[in-house]
Amino acid sequence: MKEIKSILLPLLAFLIVQSLHAAPKPKKIALWDNHAPIGEGKFKQEDAWIHLHQPAKPNGAAVIICPGGGYGGQVMGAEGHGIAQWLNGHGVTGVVLQYRLPRGRSFVPLMDAQRAIRTVRSKAEEWQLDPKKIGIIGFSAGGHLASTAATHFPKSGEPPAKNPFDRISCRPDFAILVYPVVTMGKHTHGGSKRNLLSNNPDAKMVDLFSNEKQVTKDTPPIYLAHAVDDRPVPPENSRALYAALQKNKVPSEYLELPNGGHGLNGYKGPSWDAWQKGSLEWLAKIKMIPVPTKR
Repeated sequence: MKEIKSILLPLLAFLIVQSLHAAPKPKKIALWDNHAPIGEGKFKQEDAWIHLHQPAKPNGAAVIICPGGGYGGQVMGAEGHGIAQWLNGHGVTGVVLQYRLPRGRSFVPLMDAQRAIRTVRSKAEEWQLDPKKIGIIGFSAGGHLASTAATHFPKSGEPPAKNPFDRISCRPDFAILVYPVVTMGKHTHGGSKRNLLSNNPDAKMVDLFSNEKQVTKDTPPIYLAHAVDDRPVPPENSRALYAALQKNKVPSEYLELPNGGHGLNGYKGPSWDAWQKGSLEWLAKIKMIPVPTKR
């Protein structure tokens, strides 16, 4: 009996400590209250959600997280909740966006991303955020969505929206793009293009969603990371966007990684660590977060 107790008591103590330090379950919030726009003034009974991960000591910054999946699915674990937990470790509020898949409705994911940005900004006081430090991060096709949000937003001088909520800015204050799909042109990812724009898209839609062509001086600061040996989504995607950002004098940084392919060796290893370290240092440099501590 004593031997059993000597084994169980330390185990029980360990489990109690682990439960005390376990991350709280994220809060799931519907964006459209089951009445979501699908374009051309039409709506459908469906929804998109955000999953709110709040750090113990928020530093005021928040990041909407767009998982990849070729616009045909979403990698909610490693490219969603896992990223939120990493951000929480640095005081940043992580907001995982479970966006609707396009299924022939090209603007639906962007509508969800813009709604998520407005929602987070509207909750700034309640969630201990700075409304001028709301960014977006995306991976693969989620990187396309994040870069779309960073290049497609109402410009100054346009008529104000009728709905007061839609007058809240949906322009992210910064964007981080990791092995992103950017273009719908020559170097695109075929599956993402098909799922977003259909098999035979109109040339104007191809140009509109080729985000390297949509950069202006009003585009927010962007950090890019891409491996040179990424075959599904070639690094030309990031290179083209970075060139456009530099041409328009938008604060930007591009980390070209020596290896890792698409997904950076399964979300681990030196290349994965490098973009995380580099993006935190960059966020501190543009004064979105405090100088990161070593972890």
